[in-house]
Amino acid sequence: MSEAGGIMVDMTDERYSRLAAEHLPADLAERWIALLRPCVRLRRAGAGEQVAAVLGGVPELPGGVDWPDWPGVGPLSFIASVRCAALPAAGRAPGFPCDGTLLFFYFDGRVDSDGDDEPAFVSIHDPATWVGARVLYVPEGTPVSPADVPREPAPYPRVELAAEVEQSAPDLWLPQVREALLGTGDPWPEPREIPVGLRPFRRAFGKLNGRIGHRIGGHAVPIQGPVEYEIANADLGVERPWGDPPLDAEAGRWLLLAQFDGDEDAGMEWGDAGTLYWLIRPEDLTDRNFTRTRLVAQC
Repeated sequence: MSEAGGIMVDMTDERYSRLAAEHLPADLAERWIALLRPCVRLRRAGAGEQVAAVLGGVPELPGGVDWPDWPGVGPLSFIASVRCAALPAAGRAPGFPCDGTLLFFYFDGRVDSDGDDEPAFVSIHDPATWVGARVLYVPEGTPVSPADVPREPAPYPRVELAAEVEQSAPDLWLPQVREALLGTGDPWPEPREIPVGLRPFRRAFGKLNGRIGHRIGGHAVPIQGPVEYEIANADLGVERPWGDPPLDAEAGRWLLLAQFDGDEDAGMEWGDAGTLYWLIRPEDLTDRNFTRTRLVAQC
């Protein structure tokens, strides 16, 4: 730990702590730092590094478990596998499995839907499409073997990923941030009405929080506003404005499980420079109930 501007900064990854120390009064910096969460960043593994996750390739499935598909549409694509025991403990959220493997599948539109003139796609706003994104958990010690790959789509190229711990910060529009920095649950005011003392922080945060990448846990790095709000609006069944109290309450019930950015090495591209975000409720994470995960795709 080191001290910057009177604020204790974690030297293992001080980006957001230092940002607060440099651009916020001490009391607000402390509130902001309290909202930061550790996460696990996944990056291309170098020679000799431990492999914690794999993009693409062919997954290993337990006997009797079929390749996930979208009934009437087609098979899902295999996106990634994550070896939970290989993730740094300091980056795992409370309740996250300490062993076993997580497998992520998604219907990416690379095959035509069966007999349907309109292309199928997964939308958080249409519950009928949620079956097009799936997370399977394979407990440690379960006998597995390479899955029988559907004729199409072809598997993505295999890319091995290493893991490291880093800080993650919440989107500024989330209720806990507005409460910490504005002292109110109200939405952010218009730019010219934002308190002068917060303007440099907001500008610096926007520049710092631009890298998305692959991530397990922590806070999501959204492209088009909080992914938690998209899920909350879908659960509430009616579109509500950002900052609406019921929307804020529902958004607070979701945690990022994983985000997978587009990846040139794996040949993965989600729309126009998009990202896939899987979220889960804390109680389902603790219970290892990954059937209730939700996917938000932004681009």
